[in-house]
Formats: sequence, C-alpha cells, structure tokens
Amino acid sequence: MSYPRYIWVWLALLVLTAITVTTASLNFGRVAIVVVLAIAAGKSTLVLLYFMHLSTEKRLLLKLLVPIAVVTLTIFIGLTYMDILNR
Repeated sequence: MSYPRYIWVWLALLVLTAITVTTASLNFGRVAIVVVLAIAAGKSTLVLLYFMHLSTEKRLLLKLLVPIAVVTLTIFIGLTYMDILNR
C-alpha cells in the first residue's frame, strides 16, 4: 500500500477526532452519544482496514473474525448490564 493512502487515512482520523471532541464539548444531549459512537466506529473501521491491513486479507478470515468480535462484545455488554442490574 502506498504512503499517500496512509496519509489520507491519518488525516481522516484527525478530522474525525476533531469532530468527536467538538461534539463532546457541545451540549447536544443524548444525540451526542450516538454521534460520538458512530464516529468512533468509523475510526476503528479505518484503523482495522488500513493500518491492520484487513482490507487485503482473505474473506474467510473476515467471515470468521467479525462474528467472533460481535459475540465477544455482546457477552461483555451483557455481563456489564447484569452487574449493573444486580447492584
């Protein structure tokens, strides 16, 4: 992969970080959380695809990786909510 692409991805990450900080500092209420989480998901996607080179990996790896990550995240969120409910 060429260096200009890395630079563009890095600049996109910087812009998204600036938008995140600006959104968090303004008072948008509950909408701010959704916007900030959506931006964080976009930033993590950029990092996964370009800096971890998952965009060039075989599709079988991605078909295995994504469901495992979703199940793990679901377990962590479920256990966190169970802990909060039982306090």
